[in-house]
Amino acid sequence: MIAKISSGKDTAGLIRYLYGPGRANEHTDPHLVASWDGFAPDPGRTDTATRKLLVEDLDLHVKQARRLGRAPKQHVWHCSIRAAPDDRPLSDAEWATIARRVVAATGIAPDGDPGGCRWAAVRHADDHIHIAATTVRGDLRPARHWNDYLTADRELASIEKEYGLHQVVRGDRTAAKRPTRAEKEKARRVGHEVTARERLRTIARTAVSVATSPEEFLTILTATDNVLVEAQRFPSGDLRGYKLALEGDTNAAGEPIWYSGSKLAPDLSLPKIQQRLETAGPQPDTGRGQPSPWHQAITATERIPQLLDQADAEAAQAHLAAFGETLDALPLLAPQNLQPQLRQTASAFERATRSRTQAEHHHARALRGAVRAMLREPAPKDGAALAMLLDAALLVALAATRWHQLRHHDQQATAARQTHLRLQTVYDQAAAAPLAALAHRTPAVPTIERFTALVRETVPAHAQQILDDRAWDALATALADAAATGHQPASLLQQAADQRTLSDARSPASTLTWRIHRLTQHPGTTARTHATTDTRPSDRARTRPFTAHRPTTSEAQRRRR
Repeated sequence: MIAKISSGKDTAGLIRYLYGPGRANEHTDPHLVASWDGFAPDPGRTDTATRKLLVEDLDLHVKQARRLGRAPKQHVWHCSIRAAPDDRPLSDAEWATIARRVVAATGIAPDGDPGGCRWAAVRHADDHIHIAATTVRGDLRPARHWNDYLTADRELASIEKEYGLHQVVRGDRTAAKRPTRAEKEKARRVGHEVTARERLRTIARTAVSVATSPEEFLTILTATDNVLVEAQRFPSGDLRGYKLALEGDTNAAGEPIWYSGSKLAPDLSLPKIQQRLETAGPQPDTGRGQPSPWHQAITATERIPQLLDQADAEAAQAHLAAFGETLDALPLLAPQNLQPQLRQTASAFERATRSRTQAEHHHARALRGAVRAMLREPAPKDGAALAMLLDAALLVALAATRWHQLRHHDQQATAARQTHLRLQTVYDQAAAAPLAALAHRTPAVPTIERFTALVRETVPAHAQQILDDRAWDALATALADAAATGHQPASLLQQAADQRTLSDARSPASTLTWRIHRLTQHPGTTARTHATTDTRPSDRARTRPFTAHRPTTSEAQRRRR
């Protein structure tokens, strides 16, 4: 069950709406199911005189308080309670009990308090009720209903269990504000699938993933098509805040509708952005002999599942936030056909990047620095680097799901789970071409048989799954390439398997393929992965492009001389 609570100052207007036809004639058979004393008049659809009596009864204490100058301006309390679509139909008596429990839990009419506020619960559809109350008590004091949404939500969670209803996934008040009904209808009218608020949120998150300072963040936004930016500054010239609007998104007066960063999402306020960018760290050195930013980002991403298993919750939250920024940046680096899916993936994970745990962002400096360096140089054209990063991201999404589940972050766990499903789809597309290129160069049968025995010996727990995997041919080619460049396949395979458990990998063969590729391409590969030879292969041989042809036997022999 979900409660929605609002306030107002027109009791008559609310009652008129509840007993009226609705915006689209959706109100059928409006009737009273419960009230403050059980004797409130029930006007039905057409009895205007009785409707006025109900309004007068509800407003009695408000009028008395107004004569004393003690009436609140917003004296109307409106709570709608909706059941899940798959819940069984509830009777009027059940809805009445639910209404009494909610007004008691929220402080509108506490149990056993004869001076509680006056209220009435109206049902005009099978799946929900509305509670209309006036927030002046019988002793003319205002009702104590602070945090009423949270107390109502906790009571509804208990009701769901007791009544055997669908148990709603509940949040921790760290979610971005949902678009209003008016915003959704406006977006549909102008032909957009998402609202202006959601579009600006995506634009701002992408800009944060690219920027290295708050000033650069605003510069990127200013250069973005159809985005209006207004910065607020202190007299000293330092940034105080910012707000965004979309061109053409105006109010009735023709003025732009502005959204501050905190109205887009809690982590998009200027102070939160400054905190993250200050801890982004320097971009990694990508000079001669250093791994590429893609390699560094993949390595940092692969470490996240292990880091989430550790006890430092603040560091774990920082890595989840940095991983979210990585997903925000990927559409800027991916082929055009993958960009829409990657944007959807980043939007799905956005909810999993925030919780009540305060992130210590300096723990994720390496990943943030690598991602910003990736954005400043051409992306590899063969698609292998993107596939490797997405393969590592799949394990992060699973680890994030477990991390949030252990801490009862229900909404975040659901978001991480949905992200994993989306990542799996986009990974399958991104990895298809580079894996096919490897599989096309499958080694000879004797080599395949030797590698088969090697897999059974090295990773017996996953051997059959690896050998049955459609990416097995690609893995065999990767091992053959490694052997041809002077690496020891047995040691290399063992090191790749030891990097992280394969239990979470849907395709362990492709995961091992990418790990072996990184180990052989990294200039700092440990000596134990090399074959016992008089001299090691040159750096150039070990860092050749992933899609280069596999050297012949004579070429390999010449390299060893």
